[in-house]
Amino acid sequence: MENDLEDCFVNYNVKEWKHVFKLDPAKEITDEQLELLCESGTDAIIIGGTDNVTLDNVLDLMYRVRRFALPCVLEVSTMESVAPGFDYYFIPMVFNSSEKKWMMDIHHEAIKQYKDMMNWDEIMMEGYCILNPDSKAYQKTNCTLPTEEDVVAYAFMAEHIFKLPIFYIEYSGMYGDPNLVKKVNEELKETILFYGGGITTVEQAKEMKQYADVIVVGNSIYTNFKEALKTVEAVQ
Repeated sequence: MENDLEDCFVNYNVKEWKHVFKLDPAKEITDEQLELLCESGTDAIIIGGTDNVTLDNVLDLMYRVRRFALPCVLEVSTMESVAPGFDYYFIPMVFNSSEKKWMMDIHHEAIKQYKDMMNWDEIMMEGYCILNPDSKAYQKTNCTLPTEEDVVAYAFMAEHIFKLPIFYIEYSGMYGDPNLVKKVNEELKETILFYGGGITTVEQAKEMKQYADVIVVGNSIYTNFKEALKTVEAVQ
């Protein structure tokens, strides 16, 4: 009985997470694949994407994930796709966007409309830095490519100025620079460091987990499912 209880334990403490899968609601995933992901030992499922994210496909994917005992997170990309029923809502503040709306204006509008409905225990702001110029997320948010020094400074701002719980280095489909992630890690003491982008092998998962508190595996779910699954065990 004790082992059964341990198997059913769901860890909602983000500070203790090591690995999450990110699912795009606009992409297809079978029920069998979803079950394998959710029962793989990953710490959570994040639902989020850039294109064609709708309330309908977000709700559909959330309901399917909810059959399993693990935290389900919505990474908010549009106000129109925000739905109740998630354990957490991660809200990006894109530090290297050249447009203020991705840092503050959208958030300001959301507060005006929904502040009385929000449960702030479920909401976590992310300091976000997108580092792949070819990615849709980089282009949609009109980012500029920061230097290494810039990224380290953004991390410092996230922790010491904005007091954000999460700083997220996003290479969005491209494997990033472990040395940069290491330098950001050395800058942060309280803020949790997420890394996402281009993790397709066990070796890459292990390499980035040396420096990031949490690694995010997303695209490889759709390109090499078996290898994506192996990344969970690689970081335990």
